[in-house]
Order: sequence, then C-alpha cells, then structure tokens
Amino acid sequence: MKRYLALPIFITLILVLAACSGGQTASTAEQLNDGKTAPEFSMTDLQGETHALSEYAGEKVYIKFWASWCSICLSGMNELNTLAGEDPEFNVLTIVSPGSNAEKSTESFSKWFEGVDNTSNIQVLLDEGGPAFDDYGIIGYPTSVFIGTDGVLVKSQTGHMSNEQIYETFDTIQ
Repeated sequence: MKRYLALPIFITLILVLAACSGGQTASTAEQLNDGKTAPEFSMTDLQGETHALSEYAGEKVYIKFWASWCSICLSGMNELNTLAGEDPEFNVLTIVSPGSNAEKSTESFSKWFEGVDNTSNIQVLLDEGGPAFDDYGIIGYPTSVFIGTDGVLVKSQTGHMSNEQIYETFDTIQ
C-alpha cells in the first residue's frame, strides 16, 4: 500500500521541479534573492481590471493561491483581509482558478464571493483555467508565494501562514 502512495508523490515532485525549472533566472548583477524569476502572469480581477506581475516590478509581492471550497483558506480570510488592509511594505494579491482544480465558474465564484464577509481589502485575481496554478507549481491550497523586489520567487509554502509568519518571511527577503 505504501508503494502505491509513494508513486503519486514522486510523480508530483517531478512535475513541480520541472515546472520550477522553466523560469528564467534574473541576471546575477540584478538578483538580490536566491531563486528563479517568478513566472509572469496577466489576469483580471473581480471588477474586470487587468493585473500583470510586471506592474509590481521593484516591489515585494505576496500571493495567496486559494479556492472557495478550501476550509483552511476560508478560515484564514479574516486574517488575510486584515493583512491586506494594513498597507504592508509588500503587495497582497490572491489568485483563484475558476473552472480548474474543482473551483466554481467565474460567474458562480463572483456571486459567491460577494456574500463572503470581511473581504473588502482582498484583491482576487482570476486565473481562468489555472495556467498560473501550473506555472507556479501549486500542489495544494492554500499556498503562499513570496516574490522579492528583484522579481525572484523566493519562497512557496503550502498550508496556512499567519500574518506574523508572512511578515517574518518578508523580513528575510530583499
């Protein structure tokens, strides 16, 4: 039985490593953090405005990948709303993947999200069909992604992270 569990884990690990190796590294002179350049994306938010990662060049970015069906994600929404409202020294974005990974359609998600309390500060980007989910090697929800001022994806961590842990992580990132 253990052998059957190890195979999917091994395959997932190989796919994640392959996805991570596809990005380009920043030039040595400009790179401040260890890692590879974060994959570029361009997505619309719930208001229909387009956002690209390149808009945040020179700034730190925190991205939370999450899903409406994820109980851990939902239990952390108040904390995420607080973080985004504190105006930290980094940008706070969230990404959901309508029509992918068991997420609702865009229309259903939008209607559902309107009824969720304490989300006024949360910026939700729609990763239609999940290409960013794949590009970032996301293997579960929630996943926190930390990008430095040099555009380098410094850290990606699956599971809930408290606001204190998020601030502490950014304290180590340039």
